[in-house]
Amino acid sequence: CRGELHSPSHDTDEFSDFSIYAVSLSKYFKMALKNLPLGISTLSLLLESNGIYVDKTEYAFNLIKSPGRFFLSRPRRFGKSLFVDTLKEIFEGNQKLFEGLYIHDKWDWTKKYPVIKLDFAGGEVRNREELDIRILNMLRENGQRLGVRMDSTDLAGKFIDLISGAALKNGQRAVLLVDEYDKPLLDNIHNPEMAKEIRSGLKNLYSVLKSQDANLQFIFMTGVTKFSKVNLFSGLNQLLDITIDDQFSSICGYTDNDLEEYFGEHLSGSNPEDVRNWYNGYNWTGSESVYNPYDIL
Repeated sequence: CRGELHSPSHDTDEFSDFSIYAVSLSKYFKMALKNLPLGISTLSLLLESNGIYVDKTEYAFNLIKSPGRFFLSRPRRFGKSLFVDTLKEIFEGNQKLFEGLYIHDKWDWTKKYPVIKLDFAGGEVRNREELDIRILNMLRENGQRLGVRMDSTDLAGKFIDLISGAALKNGQRAVLLVDEYDKPLLDNIHNPEMAKEIRSGLKNLYSVLKSQDANLQFIFMTGVTKFSKVNLFSGLNQLLDITIDDQFSSICGYTDNDLEEYFGEHLSGSNPEDVRNWYNGYNWTGSESVYNPYDIL
């Protein structure tokens, strides 16, 4: 009747049902699949969006634990840009991003290096003028981010100002990361004369690196094609090509172990042998095959 109180046992049952629901909901969210990292090449965005990150920081640590100059060739959409961004975050000392990853308790996070990043992956370069404009804009963006003035009037001079100024301002040698160095050349692969002009422009840019060796802690360049020291990097005579180095065969891409550890739930119901036959076709060293991340995702 009106005004009657519910019995204690009835209240307890309702509360019990609610508690079971809340616990189940909590377990559901904890067990929810992480997002696939398709098309994301920025480490912070990937981690903040609950994306799967295949830990490549052991490779990063082995590269950067001492000063070096390296080149890596891999096909497009193979994870090169994400690895470059990972290096950037490490050198800038963003320790929090790397909690739970291999490098977290091994790197000296008290040291922060000024990072210069040149990214040629986006857009298309159709002539030498467009190349020079692209380079100038990248130098300006890096200069503004690092708080460095570039008073020289030519591109090579501005690059020197940027490298030396970054090292002087921060009290640490600069780090140079170049992603898809060969994209402007490949944009003009069917126009040999224009490709020659583009190559001349890039050579002019990289020619300053030898003179700036004392101001550079680390250099890492990526591309699709194998570089030529004579034609393009003559000023950088100690660039080590790790493209077919056994130690770095899976620096980009996913191994079978990676698929099992990071993507096992996403691949539940799939036949591993079929997946391997369809997608596991890249091998640079003869000993380890890897999956193209874009293809498998």
